[in-house]
Amino acid sequence: MDNLKNNISSSDGKLPCHDLPLVKNGQSFGMFNGIRVVDVTTSVAGPYATMLMSDFGAEVIKIERPQGDDARAWGPPFLDGQALWFNAVNRNKKSVVLDARSPQGKADMKALIRSADVFVTNQPPSVQKKLGMDYSSVKALREDIIFVSITGFGLSGERAELTCYDLIAEGYSGVMDITGAPESGPQKIGTPAADMLAGQDAAMSAMAALFDRARTGQGHVIDVSLVESMTRFLSCRISPYLGAGEIPKRSGGTDSVIAIYQPFETADLPLTLGLGNDGIWVRFWEAVGNAEYAQSPKYKSNTDRREHRAEIVADIQEVLLTKTRDEWLDILGLARVPAGPINRVDEVVGDKLLQERGLFFALENGERIVPQIGLGIQIDEEICTARAVPPRLGEHTDKILGGLKGR
Repeated sequence: MDNLKNNISSSDGKLPCHDLPLVKNGQSFGMFNGIRVVDVTTSVAGPYATMLMSDFGAEVIKIERPQGDDARAWGPPFLDGQALWFNAVNRNKKSVVLDARSPQGKADMKALIRSADVFVTNQPPSVQKKLGMDYSSVKALREDIIFVSITGFGLSGERAELTCYDLIAEGYSGVMDITGAPESGPQKIGTPAADMLAGQDAAMSAMAALFDRARTGQGHVIDVSLVESMTRFLSCRISPYLGAGEIPKRSGGTDSVIAIYQPFETADLPLTLGLGNDGIWVRFWEAVGNAEYAQSPKYKSNTDRREHRAEIVADIQEVLLTKTRDEWLDILGLARVPAGPINRVDEVVGDKLLQERGLFFALENGERIVPQIGLGIQIDEEICTARAVPPRLGEHTDKILGGLKGR
């Protein structure tokens, strides 16, 4: 990775980001060079969508109220006065502060929309209309614009005006009901999953719409809902209910259509194990030194193994307690049996292979070191290099608004 300097030396008292590969600003993915995105969203879903587009080269103009994006206040923790949640989803952007309710702010917003290829909002339909940022108003300013709306429940239906956060969407989707141990109550996923999924859906849809516009010259309106993005995430659990009446229940991650697909304890640390087909089933038992077990007629197929799941789990657990996690991972890796650790966040970030592939890095900005989580996609054997750190509030207001035609 030519753009990486040597790791910053670490010592007691330094932050974890000081041990990340240090990256100089640059650009590797330029597929959307020349595309301008005007982003009036806040929080996570919308900013994540536009950051994804920026990673592919789009210029993102982040429009903020005078008080800024809500996520700027989501702390502690803060780094150099900036909320780290905000830093996670706002690199490469230009921050412009304006009051869309003032006459000058309205005029500036209209000029920005005329200059945009993509417009992204996360306001409910009535607020969009009130501010002149609904699809009809935006399309009147630029006929071929790609209009992207990210809301809790979509632009239509009786819930369209309800406010929504990731937590609310997870509850509607059903994912909370099947997350956690059987004896626990419903649990939220440990990351803003609905926000991230909806943001990814919005970016994917905008990219597809831009591709179509290049062929047809036609703009599009894209309607993304947190609840629907999160619900689609459950497709593999919803389908068995629709086709077989099977309602999934909380199981602490120990139940699956695959008979053996769960965590196990070892002599020291837990691991995950997935025996997803007959070949892996056989290889596992050969690797642990009991090839005869795999040949038992009552365990012949996955259907058979599901019927006898409890006894198989008990037998596997007894075997795995005889060695440490890392010993088993070495043995199972050589046998091509899917298994892995259950990492803490610090262990994930410290994974040198993930760092080498560009997933975790720190950006230089003068004296500031800003940690980032990368795109996680390689194209033509290149990683995506960030162009700029997340902006300070209003950092680019004068430059962007001063360059508007007719101002």
